Amino acid sequence: MKYYLAIDLGASSGRHVVGYQKDGEVVLDEVYRFKTLMDNSENGLVWDIPRLLCEIKMGIQKTFKKYKTIESLSIDTWGVDYVLMNGDKEIIPYYAYRNSRNEKSVQKVHKIINFDELYAKTGIQFAQFNTIYQLFDDLCKGRLENATDYLMLPSYFTYKLTGVKTHEYTNESTGALLNPNTGNYCFPVIDKLCLPRKLFGEIKQPGFVVGDLLPEVQKEVGGNCKVILCASHDTASAFESVEIDDESILLSSGTWSLLGVKNKEPIVNEKSLKANYTNEGGVGYIRFLKNIMGMYLANCVVSETGL
Repeated sequence: MKYYLAIDLGASSGRHVVGYQKDGEVVLDEVYRFKTLMDNSENGLVWDIPRLLCEIKMGIQKTFKKYKTIESLSIDTWGVDYVLMNGDKEIIPYYAYRNSRNEKSVQKVHKIINFDELYAKTGIQFAQFNTIYQLFDDLCKGRLENATDYLMLPSYFTYKLTGVKTHEYTNESTGALLNPNTGNYCFPVIDKLCLPRKLFGEIKQPGFVVGDLLPEVQKEVGGNCKVILCASHDTASAFESVEIDDESILLSSGTWSLLGVKNKEPIVNEKSLKANYTNEGGVGYIRFLKNIMGMYLANCVVSETGL
């Protein structure tokens, strides 16, 4: 029997789920779960990335204790957030997308390229936490001077497990940096904002085999397996789980609720602009959807009250 490990990090919790086939049916076994909530620091809201990496390794270790062999593992997380790298060193702090730092950078970006033009080129909704505004804030604060790479969170965790840096399409597509028609970086926008091109490596598609776990990671977790890129934006993976026809509408509900459809082509026009709909990358399709309030308020209540 073949076992596969999915590591899914949402904005409030993460989980390790093993999937396998038995008697013609898919069986799912949640092996490990942990909290992923943001921390309030002197730098505002941040992620405790070292802790999250430890939790990921802990879950892999528990998986190998229960299942002696794993065919492969993949990691997904929420979109737009990333880790800046200087070679093999992280540039801290690890800002969270709800950090208020972007309020001023939004205004600065729109003075250089107004939102109508930005939307026309990227097809991504306005949200002040988009990667493009975060990176511009980094540029203004000098955080990009020594940066050699930026890795979206799933790519960062994959790198720490394998030693290989990647840029996965579905997560890259969330931050207003890609051309929705080509699926590649929108360099006219990137260049206009003076973001260093060296940060933007070759984009890989879901299914790309990254490689084995590093020897030191194998020793730590008690086993080895292939690491493969999934649709590493969690909404992309959620949409992958559903087979629908052209007239069906999907609602993926978590910290955010995402309401939308699978399209063959992006929809970028005046109506979609005014409605603030977004065009994110899927596996062979575009997710045309709208962000609406999800469980974030409930998560905050639970976090504050300990209920």
